[in-house]
Amino acid sequence: MSRRPEWLVEGARVLDPARDREGIVQFIGDYEDPATRRFTPEAVFLRPEGGGREWVVADHHALRQAEAR
Repeated sequence: MSRRPEWLVEGARVLDPARDREGIVQFIGDYEDPATRRFTPEAVFLRPEGGGREWVVADHHALRQAEAR
């Protein structure tokens, strides 16, 4: 896997095109899917601004930098 872009850090606002949602990066680290037991290094954990349900993006290449507010 290639290196993460410099802008992809905890606290960054990102767009997840696969879900057509914006989120704030909460954490970047190892993730094991409880259903499949598949292990992903450097998964990106996102949460909507202001709170809500967190989701995990396994491939950071899918994410785009969102516009600052």
